Amino acid sequence: MWPACGTLRTWARLLARSPGARAYSGDRDVSYTQGQSPEPRTREYFYYVDHQGQLFLDDSKMKNFITCFKDPQFLITFFSRLRPNRSGRYEASFPFLSPCGRERNFLRCEDQPVVFTHLLAAGPGAPRLSYCGGGEALAVPFEPARLLPLAANGRLYHPAPERAGGVGLVRSALAFELSACFEYAPGVSALPSHVRWQGRRLALTMDLAPRLPAAPLP
Repeated sequence: MWPACGTLRTWARLLARSPGARAYSGDRDVSYTQGQSPEPRTREYFYYVDHQGQLFLDDSKMKNFITCFKDPQFLITFFSRLRPNRSGRYEASFPFLSPCGRERNFLRCEDQPVVFTHLLAAGPGAPRLSYCGGGEALAVPFEPARLLPLAANGRLYHPAPERAGGVGLVRSALAFELSACFEYAPGVSALPSHVRWQGRRLALTMDLAPRLPAAPLP
């Protein structure tokens, strides 16, 4: 078993001992208790990721930079193990799961489970997009021609690891920076047609569009 899994266990123990490990029943017709044990030697925890890529306990009343998880090793472990939730539990409300041994860490998201937060372009290597606070450890090759600006919600998307859904949201601050590289066809202002990157003019493929059949609300 991957040694870093112990990072999630440490957080799990803290949650289980905390008086804040309380029953929760939200507006999504789902009820749970953080750290609940539906079967012997199994624990379940519930998380939420917002459109800035910040990870929270799902039942946190205040969700902001102060209350989000910041420990890099925890974030790397959590998001490296992320996959679609096919556990038979909470699949509709928490469509993603980050398993750790007999722990089930369920995740729901405001938009996409992967949120790109930084462009790693320093050094001789090809640029990469880093996501969800993981730095180099959570990064994919940057494919500028596959950026997808979505007119329905004004957000920008980029390919993500297939196990995490295949499409990731670009955080708004980074999307604003990248938007300076877009070009628009004459007379068309809704969506760009090309992107200029490192001296090249690339046509946007828009191939991710079919994977976003319903635009998330901004």
